[in-house]
Amino acid sequence: MARRIAGIDVGGTFTDLVMQEADGTIRIAKVPTTAANQAGGVLVAIEAAGTTPAALDLIVHGTTATTNAVLERKLAKVGLITTAGFRDVLELGRRTRPRAYGMTGSFEPLIPREWRREVAERMDARGHVLTPLDEAAVEREVRALLAEGCEALVIHFLHAYANPAHERRAGEIARAIWPNDYVTLGHSLLSEFREYERGTTASVNAAVQPVLDRYIRHLQDRLAEAGHARDLLVMNGNGGTVPARAVAREAAKTVMSGPASGVMAAAATLVQSGVRNAITCDMGGTSTDVALIAGGVPEVSAELSIAYGLPIHLPMVDVRTVGAGGGSIAWIDRGGMLRVGPESAGSAPGPICYGRGGVRPTVTDANLLLGRLDPDGLLATGRRVAVEEVREAFAREIGDPLGMTPEQAAEAVIRLANVLMAGAIRMVSLSRGHDPRDFALFAFGGAGPLHAVALAREIGIPEVFVPFRPGLTNALGCLVADLRQDVVNTLNRGLDDIAESEIAEVLAAQESRGRSGVAAGGAEVERIEVQRVAEMQFRGQTHLIRVPLDSAAPTRGQIQAAFEEAYHARFQVRLPEIRAVLVNLTTSVVGRRRAFDLRALAAGDGGEARLGTRRLYADGAWHEATIWRREALRQDARIPGPAVLQQADATIILEPGSEAVVDALGNLRVRV
Repeated sequence: MARRIAGIDVGGTFTDLVMQEADGTIRIAKVPTTAANQAGGVLVAIEAAGTTPAALDLIVHGTTATTNAVLERKLAKVGLITTAGFRDVLELGRRTRPRAYGMTGSFEPLIPREWRREVAERMDARGHVLTPLDEAAVEREVRALLAEGCEALVIHFLHAYANPAHERRAGEIARAIWPNDYVTLGHSLLSEFREYERGTTASVNAAVQPVLDRYIRHLQDRLAEAGHARDLLVMNGNGGTVPARAVAREAAKTVMSGPASGVMAAAATLVQSGVRNAITCDMGGTSTDVALIAGGVPEVSAELSIAYGLPIHLPMVDVRTVGAGGGSIAWIDRGGMLRVGPESAGSAPGPICYGRGGVRPTVTDANLLLGRLDPDGLLATGRRVAVEEVREAFAREIGDPLGMTPEQAAEAVIRLANVLMAGAIRMVSLSRGHDPRDFALFAFGGAGPLHAVALAREIGIPEVFVPFRPGLTNALGCLVADLRQDVVNTLNRGLDDIAESEIAEVLAAQESRGRSGVAAGGAEVERIEVQRVAEMQFRGQTHLIRVPLDSAAPTRGQIQAAFEEAYHARFQVRLPEIRAVLVNLTTSVVGRRRAFDLRALAAGDGGEARLGTRRLYADGAWHEATIWRREALRQDARIPGPAVLQQADATIILEPGSEAVVDALGNLRVRV
């Protein structure tokens, strides 16, 4: 049955919408984000697309609400009840420092010490009771935290992953008293060893639960008032979606929702284009997100940190972020060195060229000064800013102190931003045993295509891949994402000590739990796929290797062989004399939604493609670059560099010596 479906992604600067009509045609919208209340921007985007909430059969939503709440520490007041003697685990953390060098830096725990309470109870690492739970103490501390004004509660006991009986009983006591549903049991969110990481994950969940719940409820109320009475789907950081009515229960899983949706759109685009290996580069206004797709599947990690001291050990698309975006400010440090970021001009006041009060040069200003951006084509600007005004700022702030012309200073800023992004690309490729030369660079975001060709040249990547709507890729990701549930359990024993029947039982229980979660998607699910992974290490090591399992009942020999091959592929070393340890088992249940044909998105408008020429500064000299209108380019069109391809949501730069070809889906394939 044909339906109208909208994917809506809320970013820091813009709220993007991609909508598929019942007849398969596509509508798009890009409107400023309403930072104070993101729901307003969502409704404006729907209106800008020429439709109404009542006319939509399904809305899939990616949000930065939880990510921003954590980064800005605009969180709920959270109380913690934990095992006697262990309330400082979240503050002690690991042997790391906020800054790599020097003795400076500070860390503010997510839950202050006075709201971290202890009760008598103790399990050992095998799940045996050493000290019974003091139920009276649990009730007493719950009431004390309520009296302190705490809105959410975490119950986090030592070794609850091995035996959650005490956490469950404490949860029963707490829920009988607590006035809302914001009670997080550590084991129910993450049944994994490592008390610090499990505790921070549960704490993040509790701290963002009220924030996300209020936002989703408000959004659903606004949509219902406008006639949309259906449940919406919300993007998770694992690249899947979950029904809105269930999303707040595991709110921490929505952290990194926005970056994950872009990677999922990239994966869908690459699969339909016949490309299996790519590195994605999503450059926005504040930062750049980089991820790796191998064999058509995005890399997933459960060892990500959203900020110092806040690891979130939930399976998420492995996205690495650097503070280099279009709004990143260029400055000179006390040693006379040019720096770019991490401070950003943001959307207010924004870059100088936005005309909203910005006075410090940014990466976007550098692109404008060098002819890479059209001064008349900028979105969300205030007053019109002359290029000469930007040139004077570069001379004053960068060029004169470093003995450069303004153009040389601007090019240095762009090159330095590229170096920062190249470092992130090496983190997801070379550090994992992948050669970047075996991958394409999938560039999207409002600023990604501006830098992609130069960035690929910096790293040695042979091909750049730019989708038809690079500035709307995250919204497209919402449209193509499947439903997904990830379940993790810790065994943390030598592989030889674990019975094969126990492994099969854990995997079967995980699959059952995952299927029940995906079933909440109802008619959205066409078929279900199950993916199983073992996280393993050699005895005495710290970091884990993810090993795909091909069977629901694998033998120990099969697991050992798969681990040794995965370890060798990563490190080119074999260690047959050291025992393998099976740390975690993870099952991902994916509910596949109906496929989205990307050819509908790439329909050109048939207008005039060549717009003229403009001077473009590259490699230390000015060039005469041809200006093209991207939407008018036809299939198989060949565009030699230097060239500038302009479209409503992004600008693509073809450096001298490169050439682009338009493929059947409207993607630009650039040979570097």
